[in-house]
Amino acid sequence: MTDTVRLSFDIGGTFTDFVLQDPARGRTRFWKTLSTPHAPEKAVVQGVRDLLQAEGVPASRVGMLLHATTVATNAILERKGAKTALITTKGFRDVLLLGRQKRYSTYNMHLAKPEPLIRRRDIFELDERMFVKGRAPKVPDAAEIDALLAQIVQAGYEAVAVCLLHAYLDATHERLVAERVEALGLAIDVSLSCDVSPRYREYERTSTVVANAYVKPIVARYVKRLETALKAEGIGADLYVMQSNGGLVSPELATGAPVRIVESGPAAGVLMCRAVGIEEGIKDLLTFDMGGTTAKLGAIDNGEPAILPTFEVDQVQYTKGSGLPLNISAIELLEIGAGGGSIAVPHLGGIRIGPESAGSEPGPVCYGRGGTRPTVTDANLVLGYLNPGAFNGGNMRLDLAGAREAIRLHLAEPLGLSIEEAAIGIHLMATANMDRALRIVSVERGRDPRQYTLVGFGGAGPVHAARLARSLNIPKLILPRGAGVGSAVGLLAADPKVDYSLTRLIPLVPGCTPYIRRLRDDLRARADSDLDRLSSTGDRSHGLVTSARYAGQGYEITVPVPDPDLPEAEFLAAFRTAFGAAYKRTYGYHDAERPIEAVDWTFHAALGIGAGLSAASGTGDGSSVIGTRRAWFDPGSDGIEIDIHDRYRMAPGVAVTGPCVIEEAETTIVLLSGDRAEISACGNLVIAIGGQA
Repeated sequence: MTDTVRLSFDIGGTFTDFVLQDPARGRTRFWKTLSTPHAPEKAVVQGVRDLLQAEGVPASRVGMLLHATTVATNAILERKGAKTALITTKGFRDVLLLGRQKRYSTYNMHLAKPEPLIRRRDIFELDERMFVKGRAPKVPDAAEIDALLAQIVQAGYEAVAVCLLHAYLDATHERLVAERVEALGLAIDVSLSCDVSPRYREYERTSTVVANAYVKPIVARYVKRLETALKAEGIGADLYVMQSNGGLVSPELATGAPVRIVESGPAAGVLMCRAVGIEEGIKDLLTFDMGGTTAKLGAIDNGEPAILPTFEVDQVQYTKGSGLPLNISAIELLEIGAGGGSIAVPHLGGIRIGPESAGSEPGPVCYGRGGTRPTVTDANLVLGYLNPGAFNGGNMRLDLAGAREAIRLHLAEPLGLSIEEAAIGIHLMATANMDRALRIVSVERGRDPRQYTLVGFGGAGPVHAARLARSLNIPKLILPRGAGVGSAVGLLAADPKVDYSLTRLIPLVPGCTPYIRRLRDDLRARADSDLDRLSSTGDRSHGLVTSARYAGQGYEITVPVPDPDLPEAEFLAAFRTAFGAAYKRTYGYHDAERPIEAVDWTFHAALGIGAGLSAASGTGDGSSVIGTRRAWFDPGSDGIEIDIHDRYRMAPGVAVTGPCVIEEAETTIVLLSGDRAEISACGNLVIAIGGQA
């Protein structure tokens, strides 16, 4: 229906962001409301109600709801998931606890291993085994399964994960456990590794299925409450949920495999950056999303975000191998505990930022909701970057005196600093934390930041983005329209998408293509079946990728698979060329003669229904100065009087130079001396850092 509106919302730790897109009237409206962490759906309902009322749109006109959520992520990070049991093969009870032998920090004598979501007492053994061909399997006894299940139910477990040793190749025994649960009529959520992650390497597979079972009841209850609450508001539209891979799925699919929505909100933000890059004709982007609780950093290479076949959650100091591994497709992102609500404390004669956050309850001191410890937002207010009289589009007033007193009491006096010196210290330390993370995403992963453009968004991102770009010599910064609600904007550019992975070790030699075609067809049938449940309209796109290696190696790189329907010689030549290019890009060389084998296969399928970004804004006459304010930019320097600009009054092509502040409803933009900003023809704010072209 052309008369319907699309409504997207992203729940963050401090604010819940909304975008209403009304094609019939050619209007797009952004909205923010404080989150309600104890019951996230309450903020959603309140925000939807207020936004529809502000736009004069009846609930019956909402035709599609798009949602990004951190419910699954928070349950894992805070260890507040369901009480979960694990059933595994006899003799392999400690796989999850032992993890990988490799140390993520070789010389650290006090190394902390990733803490599993469950304890050893939660792990139960089943006497079963699959063997190689020629030897009959040891089939588990139904009575033993029933006894295990009775023990699990009696102990009060709400969910059970099943991960048997070779179920990625033969799922018969895992299916038998699920059949016994159904036959006994047990009220317990079951997650099978053959469904969630049918890939080899038992530690990663076990970690993934346990995480899925751990969050499954939590996510299911949340989604049900949300759907009920929205229907009570008169909204009967279909709800789509963002996955970590940047695709949308139905609530049914999201609750069936909730581990796939762990990086839901951040993934939507990267999609927004990709769409902005397409608008501005820029293919290589670094993405910077800073909200109230965390900052997320990512990259887009040659117009596409990198999709990783494995993701780690709850890492220690951003170090690979230090987190809980999840075998899910996820957009490449690095998340750190640095947001506007991150609390600043004295530490070893300096200032430490986060990872503890004031969130929305009570929030920063300046929100006037009971917060007592200074945060990054309080510092930015004291430095003159934020408008105390018109925050969040005029819906909030900030307590400047309270913020100054909190910084004086907790930081300035203990460290022998003035209030402004302590505030600039907080601002610079928060930026330094993000600088380190952005260097990991760029320099440490082979990207030259001088050849990239930075896209900044999130409620707090544009306050720090110009300084962050300068520290890495990034020449250009883009702050999109609607930057303060960037992830909610990105949802509008997303398509329904599913992917399925499995392990099949196939040497890339003559005679392999029939096996690859059969594997592709099986995965495609599963993917298309799920797309049929999502929508019957929209153009479908498909793609097959594999994790491949030189024969005998222990680790793989991801390579797109050429069309297996090609003549075999042509297929093998194309595959070797693609693998060689990817290997050389990663390691600096490749061996043109060494045999190659493919291990994990992933099939992607998507429906093209994304509506794109909002209409361009910024049609003023160029007279954008609306006042002045005293602001501080450097340690030890006095404050200076700067111009305050209204973004909505800025005309395309009319430059604004720093130092200054540019205000808009959902965020605030800080320009440093020498920065030059213009509104592009697409309505995005394009900034030349330090006057560079």
